Amino acid sequence: MSLTVDDPFALFGEWLAAATESEPNDPTAMALATVGADGMPSSRMVLLKDFDARGFVFYTNLGSQKGRELLAHPKAALLFHWKSLRRQVRVQGLVSAVSAEEANEYYASRPRHSRIGAWASKQSQAMEGRWVLEKRVAEFAAKFGIGEIPRPEFWSGFRVEPQVIEFWKDGAFRLHDRTRLERAPDGTWSHAVLYP
Repeated sequence: MSLTVDDPFALFGEWLAAATESEPNDPTAMALATVGADGMPSSRMVLLKDFDARGFVFYTNLGSQKGRELLAHPKAALLFHWKSLRRQVRVQGLVSAVSAEEANEYYASRPRHSRIGAWASKQSQAMEGRWVLEKRVAEFAAKFGIGEIPRPEFWSGFRVEPQVIEFWKDGAFRLHDRTRLERAPDGTWSHAVLYP
């Protein structure tokens, strides 16, 4: 029986909720693929922090490799794989920055040490040794003391607005269920069932 998908975001929400119950670690983990200046693909794991009909949101240092690549080439692919459920979701889409209000709200919700870490880490840059990072953490902890820790200008979020979403569910004898949805310019979704 093939997957029936009327609303891809509703189905994604159901699958994410099930993964939250069954995955031992990080059900929001997703592989993020970007394109570098040399045209080569690059991928890494990041954590989904929000999603709705506008897209899938994650946060990072804008000076990191992924931040630089997304600012230069605002397209990305995501992959969610929930091994415990034997399901995956693939996403391809256009990338835009979240609003300052969204970034501020999420940043304020992070643990204090994570907010200090955002200031201390020159993400993706080479460093002489771990002691350099630890020293920077101590310096920023002293700088902010027990006061507020504002969001750094160089730290924000991106939203991947899906143009394509594919749902995959494991089937017996490798006869998996695959359903691909593609968004039309008017916002409606076309639907295709794919061979596994």
